[in-house]
Amino acid sequence: MNIKTFLDILGTDFYTGVPDSQLKALCNYLIYTYGAVNAKHHIIAANEGNATAVAAGYHLATGRVPVVYMQNSGEGNVINPVASLCNDHVYGIPMIFIVGWRGEPGTHDEPQHIYQGMITDKLLEVMDIKYFVIKKSTLESDICDIMRSFKPQLEAGKQVAFVVEKDALTFDVKFEYRNDYLMKREEVISHIISVSGDDPIISTTGKASRELFEIRERNRQSHSNDFLTVGSMGHTSSIALGIALNRPDKKVWCIDGDGALLMHMGALPVIAELAPKNLVHIVINNEAHESVGGQPNAMKGIQIADIAKACGYKNSVAVENFADLDNELQIAKKKNELSLIEIKTAIGARTNLGRPTISAVDNKSNFMNLLS
Repeated sequence: MNIKTFLDILGTDFYTGVPDSQLKALCNYLIYTYGAVNAKHHIIAANEGNATAVAAGYHLATGRVPVVYMQNSGEGNVINPVASLCNDHVYGIPMIFIVGWRGEPGTHDEPQHIYQGMITDKLLEVMDIKYFVIKKSTLESDICDIMRSFKPQLEAGKQVAFVVEKDALTFDVKFEYRNDYLMKREEVISHIISVSGDDPIISTTGKASRELFEIRERNRQSHSNDFLTVGSMGHTSSIALGIALNRPDKKVWCIDGDGALLMHMGALPVIAELAPKNLVHIVINNEAHESVGGQPNAMKGIQIADIAKACGYKNSVAVENFADLDNELQIAKKKNELSLIEIKTAIGARTNLGRPTISAVDNKSNFMNLLS
């Protein structure tokens, strides 16, 4: 179904959420039509709970029904504002959720999506959110019918949802997102592991972990040093913190992403307060949600290194070239103090980038054996 047709039937004019590859047609259309940030019509949020709260504010100010979009992994982030704010037992704030269905039962997907895919509909049911699944075969008349059935729900201050299967929504305009930085992330990660040596690495959700895995394969190195945080976006630095605090004899490297950091930025002051001397927090910043399509995020023009300093990181720097990167990596390796390195990188990855070929459980076991 054409995305414009779908949105015209919904009859709303405000959208907020977190980009998802399953909803690429929707995300690209909204950016094409309104831009990444448009106070009246479209806001790319830090996380899905943030989007739900923004949407609630929109409804309170206008009386109209907003749309919140997300990957199904984001359902966990909306449970609190839905259950304790929007539910009709509390304030009764209506909204429409559009949820990309990764890990749909019966389809092949990555391990982090399997269980989430199994419980996508169940979570909606538990939250008393009526939903409709959009398939490739879904007709315009089907959406019209379901919106008529949803109307009493919305008028009663309830929420409804459309769960979107792969390729069910289409948008003909092709997008290529870019920024002005030159370093490529895969090369950056190669430089990191050349300095980290046999130290443990905890890498963030998405293409960074995929690239780390492939670099190890190419170098014929063990994967036991790496914990690949394939799911749980935004929590890599907290995992690294837990490891660093309990293994002070190990230098621990965290490869984080800008979108992931933004999603749960509250981890920064917690890490800074505990200040493990053996933790190197690296943030690869391309100002985009690249792993789901390259859509811009709120990090554009933001100095993450300065934010970290304000949160209490004593050693926090930003680099834009390989000479400075190599120098700062060596300093962090030798320094016995919490450090953060923000690395400004280009948007883009190899088209033939593969995925880890070991299971998540084996990755965990191998990594724990290394630490022990």
